[in-house]
Amino acid sequence: MQNLTSIISTVTAAFLGSFVEVVEAFTIVLAVGITNTWRSAFIGTAAGLLVLVALVLVFGPLLQLIPIGILQFIVGVLLGLFGMRWLRKAILRASGYIALHDESKTYAEEVSALNAQKRSKRADYLAAIASFKAVLLEGIEVVFIVIAVGTREGLMLYAGIGALLACLIVLLVGLVLHRPLTQIPENLLKLSVGVMLTAFSAFWIGEAMGVEWPGSDLVLLPLIALIGVFTFLLIRILSADHKHLKA
Repeated sequence: MQNLTSIISTVTAAFLGSFVEVVEAFTIVLAVGITNTWRSAFIGTAAGLLVLVALVLVFGPLLQLIPIGILQFIVGVLLGLFGMRWLRKAILRASGYIALHDESKTYAEEVSALNAQKRSKRADYLAAIASFKAVLLEGIEVVFIVIAVGTREGLMLYAGIGALLACLIVLLVGLVLHRPLTQIPENLLKLSVGVMLTAFSAFWIGEAMGVEWPGSDLVLLPLIALIGVFTFLLIRILSADHKHLKA
């Protein structure tokens, strides 16, 4: 049961986190393909993926040289910073302090920028660079999420499966619709991922410091629930405060 809980939470966290990043990369690649040429989009995407594979092949084996306790602590701290950054933005968006992320707006801005570059002799090159940057930057975050949630021995495969499923679903849906995935509740996804990554962070740091968690992996469930409740209450408080300020 404990192992099953750990596997399910690992796959879920990797899937949701990767899903958000892949959607953002897909939006830019789609804009490049439709506005410029699909050749530029594919070249940039392939180059970004090759760099990601090279980074994994170079740094992956190095991680195995670090004692698991130290690695869990380092990853736990980084995961906490990463998760809380997502959580902070999602809370501020949900409470109305900053605008919700709009994939349609991102797509429109990218199309506008690409159209402005069309007259340039380097249009194909610049379009390929746009795809390359999107895939590389979002891909690095996917790789980090996979490594972070799969830190414990035996879970890396499941984290990878979660990320791969996210990539396949976004690509399949995107290719069928042939447009940005604007109907996805991205802020809710980011909020959920932020909660899960923050819970993983607390769990990894605790394990690295020798904490004997009651129920071992099962403690992830109440940790996620506790952080989720705190997040919900914070959103309610900030929403009320924001409405009061606007009144």
